[in-house]
Formats: sequence, C-alpha cells, structure tokens
Amino acid sequence: MAMISRTFATFPCVILLITLSLTSPCHAQNNPQDYVDAHNAARAAVGVPNIEWNDQVAAYAQQYAQQRIGDCALQHSGGPYGENIAWGSDGSLTGTDAVQMWVNEKADYDYDTNTCAPGKECGHYTQVVWRNSIHLGCARIAKPKRPIQLVEKSCIG
Repeated sequence: MAMISRTFATFPCVILLITLSLTSPCHAQNNPQDYVDAHNAARAAVGVPNIEWNDQVAAYAQQYAQQRIGDCALQHSGGPYGENIAWGSDGSLTGTDAVQMWVNEKADYDYDTNTCAPGKECGHYTQVVWRNSIHLGCARIAKPKRPIQLVEKSCIG
C-alpha cells in the first residue's frame, strides 16, 4: 500500500485526518470508537489522558470532507485546526491504520528536545498524543473509488 503523510499545524492540539483511497472503502475500523481507541492507546503509552468522541467536532470534519469530495486533493483546509493527512492507494487504509502510521513516527521523536530526528517527520505523532486534546470527531464520505474520511481533534485552552 502506498502511503503519503504530511503535517500542517496551526494549533498543535487539534488534528484533522483525511484518508483518501482509490478503491472501495474498507468499513472495518472506521467507526467512532475505533478512532478514539487508536488515539487513546497511543496516549496511554505516554501517560496522556484519554480523548472522547464529540459530535460537533465530527460535524466540522463532515463539512470539510464535503468540500474535498469534488477533487480529493491532499489540501489542508486553512481553517482553525491543524491537520494530518494520510493517503492509501489500494482502498484498505482504515482510520485505525492512519493513526498507527502516525504513531509509528514516535521512533523519530526526541522527548528531551521536543524535536524530530534530522530528516524525519514526527509532527503527526505529537498531534496524536498532545496532552490538551480532549475531543475527537470524524466523518466518512465516498466518491466512487475515492472515499474520504476525516478526523478532528479539539482541545482545552
């Protein structure tokens, strides 16, 4: 499976996940609790409090997914949230897979300096485990052969 990953962080405690796929979506591991569980497993591993599902945050994800369905571009919203984008070419990339892909960046993160290893990317990982994040919401819409799935994460001040 080909995967591309990019980070754009206007606010480090908020995440938007977009998963684009070129074939039929796999519906396993795409329900709200699957997203929450994947985030919370990574957060528990570093002693960060759990996040919870939030319908209002999911509505934002749905609204942006509707904007992207026309072109399926790996384009950030430019809105009030930082965004993680993951893309899988064979249709099997689930929300849980995308979160795990970002969590795998942990190996390239240096907690002592709060930086990534030289030439590596770890911003997706830090978004997943950001301490002040408290809510998660996601939406999944499908264009033939290009399902789009978004996850938003909000935080307290």
